[in-house]
Amino acid sequence: MSILDQDSVFTSLQQNGPLATTDSVQLDSPFSKKTREWLLQLRHNRLNVTKYRALRSQIFEFLNVRGFEQIPALISTPRLRRERSHRACTLLGNMFGVEGTPREIEARIYEYARTADAVINLLKTKIMAPYASHIATTNEIEVTNDPVNLLLIMFDDRYHKKARFEARRKLVLMNLAGSIDQRERETKIEEKFSLFLEFLNDYVWSHRLKIGELEIVYLLSRHAPDDFSCTDVKVIDREQAKKILPEPHVKLTLLKRRRFIAGDRDIPIYVSIRKKSPEAKVLKLLRKNEKNPAVAVDDELGLMAVLETIADIKMFQNRLVRSASKADSFLVLEDISDTLTKDSAYKITCTGSSSKTPMFKFFARLGGMRVEFIIHTNRSWLNYMYQQDVSHDEYEVRRIFDSGVAELLFPSDIFHLDHRAIRDDMIRLFRRQIER
Repeated sequence: MSILDQDSVFTSLQQNGPLATTDSVQLDSPFSKKTREWLLQLRHNRLNVTKYRALRSQIFEFLNVRGFEQIPALISTPRLRRERSHRACTLLGNMFGVEGTPREIEARIYEYARTADAVINLLKTKIMAPYASHIATTNEIEVTNDPVNLLLIMFDDRYHKKARFEARRKLVLMNLAGSIDQRERETKIEEKFSLFLEFLNDYVWSHRLKIGELEIVYLLSRHAPDDFSCTDVKVIDREQAKKILPEPHVKLTLLKRRRFIAGDRDIPIYVSIRKKSPEAKVLKLLRKNEKNPAVAVDDELGLMAVLETIADIKMFQNRLVRSASKADSFLVLEDISDTLTKDSAYKITCTGSSSKTPMFKFFARLGGMRVEFIIHTNRSWLNYMYQQDVSHDEYEVRRIFDSGVAELLFPSDIFHLDHRAIRDDMIRLFRRQIER
């Protein structure tokens, strides 16, 4: 089910449905011709009627009003707004299981607002960077973190349609941020992340190197002119890298490698620890059309590794199993997929993914944690970085646009953007940056 379908869980943000943000707000005309026409549109889908009634009830309870006619007085009375704001933060704190003083709860709710802003800024600084001025949030909305004030802006006709939509969008993203924070506290993800790093340092990495000590090398690679896939790669040191002159279809890529011991061998490995930021998790919930982080975000802890050969990968896997035993934990590998061999193909499960993406992937359950491992050889990692239709930069663009997230967050009728054209333009831009 698409995020833009009528059965989407994010109906309240859709600009192609009955709950769309309109050009103006009229709270004092419940029997006008425009209101009757809107009601007829709403009744075309009984699910939308149910969603509207639930949303209306939540709004009235949140603002502590009996009907829409009481909202203008609330907008014009600062004292009432402050009272409702304190009450609303207490309600939200209880809903998300936040403990502490009223000031501490309010600070946590405001942190959700900053995460909501960070979602937009994340897209603005990379995926849609050339269009940053088009999608920049209205100043008044960006500096407003109080949920009651944001909700009242939605009903305040002094604000432009774009600002009222952004207030609604910020509230939706705040709600997702709150759900994610609650999930992280329940699962103790911060504590588990620290334990995972301790496990790697104590049992997996070579003790011949200090913690954090890295060996700097370069991958000198040649790439096919047609799709920029890696045709040849070799590892060189810093002195050799200084002598390399720029050539077409040749890349020089830095790696900072750790080491682990397998028998009498000291095997180098590049490692990137992956812990999703709150804003990245919010975007994943949107892409998955899901409001429950327990369902949609299954890769909170992860590790990406690059080794030289498939044989090294197998030795690293064995090292993990033996290391877990030393740490008094059994290690079970789950959801294993191996597409590094030529006779296997990557099964697409995510919007924007490419079937040409090779990797060795599994989840390791150990010590009360479930950690995602994505492992590459030098060649497959270079393809993951640079190959046409495979590179991670292209994948990030495709999954934001093809999933409908870009249209949901920046609807065309408000932001005046051609999302299909922007998608193709951004992919071309990343290809130029990769291949130059």
